Amino acid sequence: MKNKIIVIIPAYNEEASIVKVIAAIPEIVSEVIVVNNNSTDGTETAAKEAGATVLNEPKRGYGHACLKGMEYLSRLEEKPDIVVFLDGDYSDYPEELTSIVAPILEQDMALVIGARVPELREKGSMTFPQRFGNVLATFLMRVFFGSRFTDLGPFRAIQYNKLLALNMEDKTYGWTVEMQLKALRKRYRYVEVPVHYRNRIGISKVSGTLKGAIFAGTKILSWIFKYSLKK
Repeated sequence: MKNKIIVIIPAYNEEASIVKVIAAIPEIVSEVIVVNNNSTDGTETAAKEAGATVLNEPKRGYGHACLKGMEYLSRLEEKPDIVVFLDGDYSDYPEELTSIVAPILEQDMALVIGARVPELREKGSMTFPQRFGNVLATFLMRVFFGSRFTDLGPFRAIQYNKLLALNMEDKTYGWTVEMQLKALRKRYRYVEVPVHYRNRIGISKVSGTLKGAIFAGTKILSWIFKYSLKK
């Protein structure tokens, strides 16, 4: 039986990159959803012209955009089997989606994280705050939860029914770590797949500013400590 795969791409001012992202997504994907997160440029028009389903979420925040995509999925008559989350800045390599979903299709993994390993990263593609935050967060997850995660990479795939069971709620930068922490709590089978990572097109809304980096780091750590205190 063919598995239905849908991609959700949160996008804020990604007019310069979104067409490249959509064009590189493999044909095994049934539908590409771009959630226009209150962009002030031509992201919405560019995504539509590239063939994506475009949703508008005026409330700024990565989690807000992801939740809007999930709301759309809930209304589909035929639900997906796998949901892939992918950034709209062209830092990920969308063509590697086949590698990301393979462990789900072949090994029945619940969650697959695209790990941005150093040897596959383009120089400068991850800022020092990003690298430090990743090391700290995954170290704490290993200490508190015995996890094997090495990255909080946004390029990830998850079985749709498993995603629903997580009851995702974070509206901003804590979305990725929330998913991983809840997956650990539910003892989901997971694996990381090494992926390439390049310098994004445009300026990052998170790591590109001190305020964004601090806010994202605070959100991530708050989720980890919150879950470490739960019984």
